[in-house]
Amino acid sequence: METKYWKLSGAEGVTGRERNPADVAAIAEAAEMLKAGNTVAFPTETVYGLGADARNAEAVEAIFKAKGRPSDNPLIVHIADRAALGELVTEVPTLAAALMDAYWPGPLTVVLPLRAGVLSSRVTAGLDTVGVRMPDHPVALALLAEAGCPVAAPSANRSGRPSPTLARHVLDDLAGKIGGVLDGGAAGVGLESTVVQVQPDGSVAVLRPGITAAQLAAVAGEAAVTGVSAAPDFTPPQEAAEATDRPAPDAAGDGSPAPRAPGMKYAHYAPRGWLGVVRGSSPAGAAKAAAGLLAEARGRGETTGMLLFEEHLPLYPAGAADCVVSLGPLASPETAARFLYAALRRFDEAEATYILAEACPETGLGSAIMNRLMKAAAGRVIDAE
Repeated sequence: METKYWKLSGAEGVTGRERNPADVAAIAEAAEMLKAGNTVAFPTETVYGLGADARNAEAVEAIFKAKGRPSDNPLIVHIADRAALGELVTEVPTLAAALMDAYWPGPLTVVLPLRAGVLSSRVTAGLDTVGVRMPDHPVALALLAEAGCPVAAPSANRSGRPSPTLARHVLDDLAGKIGGVLDGGAAGVGLESTVVQVQPDGSVAVLRPGITAAQLAAVAGEAAVTGVSAAPDFTPPQEAAEATDRPAPDAAGDGSPAPRAPGMKYAHYAPRGWLGVVRGSSPAGAAKAAAGLLAEARGRGETTGMLLFEEHLPLYPAGAADCVVSLGPLASPETAARFLYAALRRFDEAEATYILAEACPETGLGSAIMNRLMKAAAGRVIDAE
């Protein structure tokens, strides 16, 4: 398959008062691809998504095939207009509506009760709920509006790989496997959307972290905001995809239920080399332990990598790793979130085989960063003490 590539001029070219004719034509062509049952990658404010008509089972299956995605991993449905919810779900709880008021369009996915028969069961992994969001990106909104259909769209990468924040990341993973790529520049947030579900008791369960608990609580008022307590599953997605290659989309190969949202199951975001997360009671202690392990790995003939925060760089000896990547200041978690996946892909470009990453405090946005890092490292933690 030849993958069509459209380079857009920017947000103004899509939605501005003087729209760029070439951009308008690209959006129209990409929308026609979606209507025809093909797959199109497009930018959102979080990462690039790989879209297909959520009502078309064959089109949705093409997403799973291109990504090598386990069939019990549900997809998020993207819409351009909140009015479209009425066609997709049976109910929007009052608290869910309040969260939408606060964060739509934006990086928030809300899991809601599905209206029967409107979407391919492949989208929901056979569940009776569906995650829906309205992205805050002019290209995404223009494409969704032009296509006029609900669009299922996971991240546009091979399952298990770091999510794409640039169009070239999409092409690195999926060129020749998907219909097209709309290049709208770098994604701004850098981490996938936060996923929440309002529970029967009125609490808000965070199924995938991102927007901080404090920010959600400010909207939820007296309602509790809780994380999901579930044993982590770090099975490589490719192995899981083979194990769950079956006609019934709601029965996992190991007998476990399908997760309610993406990112709750399986290893994700991993570079090709071995990755471990280093924790320590102090930055100096963590740096000393990491430097020693990197030296040992280099002695074994490994190509080494180190992912750290800018202010900790002086704690490491010169040339501590073959490839050293900074996530920016520890005090700016927004910067770390924006560049995390691109940083992990840098190690692939350097052909690193042994990589260490510094842990960060799991407060605020740090919780989402550590969630992604732990998934990327398949749960491997090195205690500096």
